[in-house]
Amino acid sequence: MAYWLVKSEPDVWSFEQQSKKGAKGEAWTGVRNHTAKLNLMKMKKGDRAFFYHSNIGKEVVGVVEVAREHYPDPTAKAGDPWVVVDFKAVEPLPKPVTLEAIKQEPKLKDMALIKLSRLSVQPVTADEWKLVCKMGGLK
Repeated sequence: MAYWLVKSEPDVWSFEQQSKKGAKGEAWTGVRNHTAKLNLMKMKKGDRAFFYHSNIGKEVVGVVEVAREHYPDPTAKAGDPWVVVDFKAVEPLPKPVTLEAIKQEPKLKDMALIKLSRLSVQPVTADEWKLVCKMGGLK
């Protein structure tokens, strides 16, 4: 299993809204960055991702799972190369993990969230995953 982090502005699409979509999940539309698109294309069904509220909150608030692998983004113009994956909510973090807390943890100094702060879809290592889960109160 691979691990990821996906960002969404909570006033546009929140973890609560994602959770209401149930087991079918929802397409992660609107990605318009080539590197983020390539990351979506690497995702496999069953991979997990942190759901990160950007701009407002700046914190990891939940875990989602890839329910369907990449396919053309229905919100893109015809012929554009953009893709989506479907995510379903797994669980909220009992304690959201803030960007500030991540920056203060020396073991997370190389995390893409810090190094590639503007990238909306990014990889997370297994060690980073375990540590952020622990920080957020997940076992």
